[in-house]
Amino acid sequence: MLSREIHLVSRPVGEPKPSDFALVTAEVPEPGPGQVVVRNTFMSVDPYMRGRMNDVKSYVPPFALNAVMDGGAVGEVVASDSPDVPVGATVLHGLGWREYALLDANRVRVVDATLAPAQAYLGVLGMPGLTAYAGLLAVAELKAGETVFVSGAAGAVGSLVGQFARLLGAGRVIGSAGGPDKATRLVKDFGFDAAIDYRAGDLRGQLREAAPDGVDVYFDNVGGDHLEAAIGAMNVHGRAALCGAISQYNATEPVPGPRNLALAIGKRLTLRGMLVGDHNDLAPQFVQQVAGWLANGEVRAEETIVDGIGGAPDAFLGMMRGANTGKMLVRL
Repeated sequence: MLSREIHLVSRPVGEPKPSDFALVTAEVPEPGPGQVVVRNTFMSVDPYMRGRMNDVKSYVPPFALNAVMDGGAVGEVVASDSPDVPVGATVLHGLGWREYALLDANRVRVVDATLAPAQAYLGVLGMPGLTAYAGLLAVAELKAGETVFVSGAAGAVGSLVGQFARLLGAGRVIGSAGGPDKATRLVKDFGFDAAIDYRAGDLRGQLREAAPDGVDVYFDNVGGDHLEAAIGAMNVHGRAALCGAISQYNATEPVPGPRNLALAIGKRLTLRGMLVGDHNDLAPQFVQQVAGWLANGEVRAEETIVDGIGGAPDAFLGMMRGANTGKMLVRL
């Protein structure tokens, strides 16, 4: 059996280019004892993957050069030598960026495709959803009636943060996105109370207008000027969940910190970094609650889909530029 897969062939300097990737055809071995072969149907592209393209120490190992990349994927088991994962099962696993994957059966999770479409386990019921849920509840410790500000609010995580915050009792939810169309959709389609188009300029002024009583919880997906604006707008004892800094991932020089960080002293702010893997204990509660919201039509799970393994690099590059609304996926 042959499988096409994406290799990283050079380490990007600044913004990645299509030439940093290569489409390669490889042979898929037959499964050995306790193994399965999965035909991937959807794979995920995520901002954290940009950091893995650099040869630096981080919380996840860097991608190797001239080797297949990896990341979240869902698919159907087409060959199995495991009694626990039969042929035909729909599974979630970590060997994306390829059409077929050989895995140990204990490295896949059988998912309920009757609860939601399989690709939902890469988005609203997967890592982005749990990130939003845990960031609000466990990291930012959201309380009823509070004002929440979300950057990157039209993306996979941010669009869910806003919706979850509303359902968890936030008094006001404000999102920032790039461009008037996305800003309009935050209010019209995702239930935000107010939206900021950061490309229109005067981010701090727009935030003051949208949050006249200040911000209690900030969910940061962007860093940079958004973090600085949020610190300026936050109320005493405000909390920030620092989830991502996509504005800085392609930087080739050290980036400046927030110029107003000293405000955190007098305001007694909590700025707390988060990794979703620290909150797997919340996963059962998260799936049960969010699946209920989905079934009731209370959460919108937006997807932007690119077709074909050959389109995976373009999907990644587009996601980094903000071309997606909701979760960026590659359909295989």
